[in-house]
Amino acid sequence: MSARFVDVDRETPMLLPPDLRDWVPEDDLVHFIIEAVQRLPLENFQVNHRGTGDRQFPPHMMLALLIYCYANGLFSSRKIERATHRDVAVRFLTGNTHPDHDTICKFRRENFEAFSKAFVSVLELAKELKLLKLGNVAIDGTHIKASASIDQNVTYERAQEIREQLQQDVAELLEQAETADKNDEDNQKLPKEIARREKLISKMDRAIDELKQRAGERDAKAQAEYEEKLKKRQRKEEESGKKPGGRKPKQPEAGPENSNVQANLTDPDARIMRKNKRSGFTQSYNAQAAVDADGSQLIIGEHVSQSASDSTELENGLKSIPKELGKPKAGLLDAGYVDADAIERVQEEQGIELYVSVHREDAHSERHYDYRPKKQSERPTKAIKDPRLLKMRDKLRTEEGKALYAKRNHTVETAFGIIKAVMGFRGFMLRGLEKVSGEWNLVCLSYNLKRLHQMKLAS
Repeated sequence: MSARFVDVDRETPMLLPPDLRDWVPEDDLVHFIIEAVQRLPLENFQVNHRGTGDRQFPPHMMLALLIYCYANGLFSSRKIERATHRDVAVRFLTGNTHPDHDTICKFRRENFEAFSKAFVSVLELAKELKLLKLGNVAIDGTHIKASASIDQNVTYERAQEIREQLQQDVAELLEQAETADKNDEDNQKLPKEIARREKLISKMDRAIDELKQRAGERDAKAQAEYEEKLKKRQRKEEESGKKPGGRKPKQPEAGPENSNVQANLTDPDARIMRKNKRSGFTQSYNAQAAVDADGSQLIIGEHVSQSASDSTELENGLKSIPKELGKPKAGLLDAGYVDADAIERVQEEQGIELYVSVHREDAHSERHYDYRPKKQSERPTKAIKDPRLLKMRDKLRTEEGKALYAKRNHTVETAFGIIKAVMGFRGFMLRGLEKVSGEWNLVCLSYNLKRLHQMKLAS
């Protein structure tokens, strides 16, 4: 098979010289990607139908170019542009044309819907090839760095101080400009300096507004928890007829100035996260994936969360699985997803059996062969009291539960390992939750095609 894409301007096929086509091995991933991408209808892409401007590159070719490069560790639009000159397989894919980095970046930003539909189309292809049969699904998340520095975070008070200083600077520069005009002096640099500071002021305004919103959400949650504690304390007093011991719950302090929330000036949607207490803090997103645990190791659902914890992502992870694939039989999740209410809702309302580890809350659970020295001041592990979690613990201790849960490590963990170590994707190129979500979808799509190609070669 050769690379053959339709030019949307000329409606003619673009073919490569036979000598270049012969340089690409028949079992190369590029052929499989081209075949898979050609299944996607043209109307899913954002294309220019006006017939004006420069000649447009075929959208199927642009999508195949992004997928192939992402699958092979090229994520920067400039590096992808360079590959269209240097990489034989990429030159074969592009028909010996060379989209510039602006074109590549623009196509990536504007075609998230096409990525999403291609993701589903590839999974449907896997079902047709009898390589995917939805049954047991492993769900997990991994922190992936945002395209932003952690040093660009500001608190509410600091953002106000910086904005005030910038406003003073603008006022002084305007005075200098007015004086320069009166004295007929050269003031060409002043407009640029004023514009630069005004741009920073707008950034501070956005940061302050976001911090107010996030602080309001935090305050509402803290107030609800405070009221619940008061009610619980009152119920105990009514049942026992005695005043409960211990300190009375403290009224939470409201307002953004009393919050430790910070906003990032480069990517306001990114959050400060860390994997565990032994890891450092990073400016990241929590990329979630649902992986087929019955052999294919394909990612069948994905989404991006701003929460550092996985505890709120159980239901979102299951919702991310396309309806076209059907409903999974069982879900396998680690202790980060422990939420008794969410587990109960999923099992009763959706009819999906869950196997969620609760070992972090279980005092009887210990790691076998742990060679690390024990901590001297280790806190006692909190015992499980919720009957729903006790039932889950007992279910995972059965032979069936152990066998099913064992599938989790070599499915979803393997998928993340390939994405990070083999494909080399450790940081997003785009900014903002919407764009980052689209890029993560592209990463998972590239992983799936890479995985399907390997399975096809092995069969």
